[in-house]
Amino acid sequence: MDNVKITDKEFDRLVKYMHTTYGIDLSKKRVLIEGRLSKMVKEKGCKSYTEYLDSVFKDESGLETVKLVNKLTTNHTYFMREAQHFDFLRSVILPQIERTVTDRDARIWCAASSSGEEPYTIAMIIDDYFGSRKAGWDLRILATDLSTDILQKAQRATYSEEALKNVPASWKTKYFKKNPDGTYTVIDRIKKEVIFKQFNLMDNIVCKKPYDVIFCRNVMIYFDAPTKSALIERFYDVTKPGGYLLIGHAESVPKTSRFKFVQPATYQKK
Repeated sequence: MDNVKITDKEFDRLVKYMHTTYGIDLSKKRVLIEGRLSKMVKEKGCKSYTEYLDSVFKDESGLETVKLVNKLTTNHTYFMREAQHFDFLRSVILPQIERTVTDRDARIWCAASSSGEEPYTIAMIIDDYFGSRKAGWDLRILATDLSTDILQKAQRATYSEEALKNVPASWKTKYFKKNPDGTYTVIDRIKKEVIFKQFNLMDNIVCKKPYDVIFCRNVMIYFDAPTKSALIERFYDVTKPGGYLLIGHAESVPKTSRFKFVQPATYQKK
């Protein structure tokens, strides 16, 4: 089945909308857009992207916009991805939290949680680090993403064996239940440590307490420089003094940022 071709005007309209509303830069993703939206255009009975986009933006329920965003956001991740961060979490961040958070209420935010592998990895590391000392602590993780589809998958918490390729064998037994079809589901005790919410990173960040650590990995590669800089400054404002921002290893923080470099893809609010 041939893809519906998008005109330059239609492409510019969609790119501008995604950038203005969500900070996502699709200016070099024409093939991706046609590949992912062509079927939706046809299913809606539309003869062009103009007709399709008009119907999406006229939908007052907002459901069509959600479907559009779900189609255009890429989500690829696996457990223990970019393991250096998790080593740093265990060896530096968690001891600092245990030492300095006197009310035992730590704030941890996974700001681009995708299908859940990252926040569940964090939850397992926390559980393994604290062990019996975890009693009396609130160490739940806020996990947010733009895509509602991917958040539903995260809440189901069922993954292929391939997604668990970097998980230690003992953790597979300790933190997962193997299903008859060969997939694995995160155990309820760990699932309860993660709170999933839909959130647009372009929105103002409102929090009751500043965060001890923010993970925002492999999403800013879709943002242009001004959008990324503004987001990093918003992260800084809601990070506790001494707290950390961890980003993807393919990403960087501008030299103008108030965050201080600690190690590759790891920054601290002094």
